[in-house]
Amino acid sequence: MSSAPITTLFLDLGGVLLSNGWDTACRRKAAEAFGLDAAEMEERHHLTFDTYEVGKLTLDGYLERIVFYQSRPFTMQEFRKFMFAQSSSFPEMIELVQKLKAKHGLKVAVLSNEGRELQVHRIQAFALASFIDYFIVSSFVHLRKPDEEIFRLALDVSQTPPPQCAYIEDRPMFVDVARRLGIEGICHRGYATTKAALAGLSLSLD
Repeated sequence: MSSAPITTLFLDLGGVLLSNGWDTACRRKAAEAFGLDAAEMEERHHLTFDTYEVGKLTLDGYLERIVFYQSRPFTMQEFRKFMFAQSSSFPEMIELVQKLKAKHGLKVAVLSNEGRELQVHRIQAFALASFIDYFIVSSFVHLRKPDEEIFRLALDVSQTPPPQCAYIEDRPMFVDVARRLGIEGICHRGYATTKAALAGLSLSLD
């Protein structure tokens, strides 16, 4: 149990509150739906996606590199609409965070690697700003996890000492980075285990 009360909750977005926005499964599904060469698209994706995710390329620019580098029988707008439609929420996790925020007076922040247009769509589509206080997103701040600087930026913005912060993330490496900075890390594997881990930090609904 933490020796200091947790006052700030940092959350990864994809894999914790929402499905991943544009992962391998989504790209495979898009390749099938639009009749694209999945292997070629994947290779192009890996060559340029980091540039998009860190905010140095627009979504249209990214799609020009991985899909629309040649003429297609569909439009970029149709492809974007398909991308955005892949997102879904995890209602139990959203409700848990909302209730913990209300009960314990927590500051809540997203700490995420995601491209700008996709992130903005997800914020709006799932009304995330209704309970999340601020968004530290790679494309907004031009830093990406696992760079320690994005975690330090989150601490600076929150003005919370590291021991009073908890971070929920589904990727163990990123949890380890947070822990090295003194942040309480929870590796998310599912609703029940994360709820129990939060209770162990005195963040329960009981």
